[in-house]
Amino acid sequence: MMPESMSAFPETIRVKLSSEAAGAISLTPVVVRDIPARELMEYMLPQTGKRIDRIHEILMRGSMVSGASRFRWEGWQASENDIAGMLAHFPDPEPWRPFERKLCVHAALCGPTARIEVPREAASQRSFLRRTSYWDVLMRVAAASSPAYREYSYKDRGDVYRMTLGSEAASTLRGEAFRLVFSTLTRQIQGAALDAVDFQVPRH
Repeated sequence: MMPESMSAFPETIRVKLSSEAAGAISLTPVVVRDIPARELMEYMLPQTGKRIDRIHEILMRGSMVSGASRFRWEGWQASENDIAGMLAHFPDPEPWRPFERKLCVHAALCGPTARIEVPREAASQRSFLRRTSYWDVLMRVAAASSPAYREYSYKDRGDVYRMTLGSEAASTLRGEAFRLVFSTLTRQIQGAALDAVDFQVPRH
């Protein structure tokens, strides 16, 4: 347990932002921003989930990496109650939520060595004279397999469902990839070993 004498969350936190560009020395200047505590927590949750001990550790360390940016601030100790109070503003996983195909906005085709991101906007585009899009194919396969609830993604602000693929369904998704209008994505899918699809549904 953490001692109750720790400091409460400040309303805003002065953060130094710098680039974490890999493979090169970044000349990007450090940017200083005062950001709300809740916004900092929002960057943190994809890494920590609602684990109070991990959040406490990062707050005290005063440093984390999110995407291509490093965040640094003057570390402080927040009490368990204050962290829990801040976390109450964010959603929890809801495993009882059914998968709703009409609300799905993103799919990721997964395999032992691949994770291919397929946004609905891109996959819904149809080539000339084709009546069926690749997204239509994905949703048809999903309807036959009933994807299972997996988690709530704080990064994407939505619920994630996973569909395990049998050999026939995997073959269908590879074989129908010609319907995509983006040739690079088509080649990626056609050449991948697929065993699952993750579907993302925004939380409303």
